[in-house]
Formats: sequence, C-alpha cells, structure tokens
Amino acid sequence: MSLLKIEQITHSYFTKKSVTTALENISMEVEEGEFISFLGPSGCGKTTLLSIIAGLIHPTNGKVIIDGETITKTVPSIGYMLQQDYLFPWKTIEENIYLGLKTMNKWNKAEKKDALHLLSEMGLKGVETSYPKQLSGGMRQRAALVRTLATKPKILLLDEPFSALDYQTKLKLENLVSSTLRDFHKTALLVTHDIGEAIAMSDRIYLFSKKPGRIAKTFHIPKELRDLSPFEARQHEKYNPLFQEIWKELDQLETE
Repeated sequence: MSLLKIEQITHSYFTKKSVTTALENISMEVEEGEFISFLGPSGCGKTTLLSIIAGLIHPTNGKVIIDGETITKTVPSIGYMLQQDYLFPWKTIEENIYLGLKTMNKWNKAEKKDALHLLSEMGLKGVETSYPKQLSGGMRQRAALVRTLATKPKILLLDEPFSALDYQTKLKLENLVSSTLRDFHKTALLVTHDIGEAIAMSDRIYLFSKKPGRIAKTFHIPKELRDLSPFEARQHEKYNPLFQEIWKELDQLETE
C-alpha cells in the first residue's frame, strides 16, 4: 500500500461574483522514501495541493489518504517547511527547534536529545543559545528543517525552501537535505520553480499545466541521477538533456 494517495483532487476558490478552479482531477500515489517534485507555471495550484495534503485546506472534491487514513485535518505525520524559516526571533535556536515537540506533547529527554543530535548533524552544533538574527539565511533554514524533522513526520512538504538563498548556499542545502532525508528514509514533496533543483533531488517530477492545474506530464528521473548527490547529479551527462526536455515542456505549457 502506498504511503500517500491523492485521489481525484479538485479545488475551487469561491467569491460572491466568481469561481476560480485552482486544481482539477489530480491523482497520484507516493511510496515511502520517495522524493517527488511539482513543477509548473506560477498560479497552477502547486502550493494549494501541498496545503490540501497538509490538511490546511479541504478540497472541493477528492481526498488525500495517508497510511490508509483519509486526511480531514492537520496530522502529526506531516511536516511543512516554507520559503521563510519563521523562527521566532526572541527565542534561541534551541528553543525554536523544540517548539513542534512541545506543541505535539512529545517533550521528553529522548526527543530533546534526538533534536540536538539532528542539529549537530546539520552542522549547527554550538549555535543552540544563539538567536536567529545571529545566523545566516542558510543556517536559519537548516534550523527550520531540524524543527520540522524533530517531530519525526512521515511526510515532509517543502514549499520552495531554498528560493531565497544565494546559489552556493542553495546547492549546499540541496545536498544536505537530500542526504538527511535519505538517511532517515523520509518521504518528501517539493514545490519549486527550479528545474535543475527538481531533477537533482527527485525520484519523480510532476509537471502541472496552467489554471486549472492538471498533471500534464510525469518525468521519472534515471537511476544514474537518483544514486548521486544533487551536486553530482548536475554534472552527469544525463542531466542536461533531461533539463532541456523539461524546459521545452514547461515553456509550451506557459505559452498555451
């Protein structure tokens, strides 16, 4: 049984004068440990779909099933990481990474130890008593990832988490996040506008059409790329041809 099933999701936004359909008939299955990316034109409903999976929005039609259970509200098995780190500036990094544990009543010595170990694994040992303003953007994003992973979610939702970072930091974080998720055998869904990022990090890429968002095409990343780190995958001979193929498909969708 697939860890995540998305069955015929359609979602519309209603106002007094109009109806806007953001997503139409989206279906897919995601296995445990897979890394999936969503690519598509701006406004095609990618973030809306993440919000539906997270239980933050109820779809107009269709359903999301995790481990055989239909999702109707937010659940502890899902972690959500956004473009902004949203660390509380008046709390230390240590206090920030414990927030999810405290909110979910998982606050105990074992969980605290695991969170601090993860902070160290992320290269942030020694910043526990620092405040967010004392860290770089990349360090804050790593701390935000630790906060998300500390609660041990089954599925991690990533909404353009690297887009605000400089290119070198972005590449380093891609490698770090990819290796961390593999080590912990986490399932992840990434929304991005970066074709290269999607290719380098994913097992599969779903390409969305413009409003209403539909799945226009699915790309399966070759094993030769999947077995490499994101940085190494960008250097492989199969990377550029796949990049060009996806670029052409995306360009066509944006001009239709």
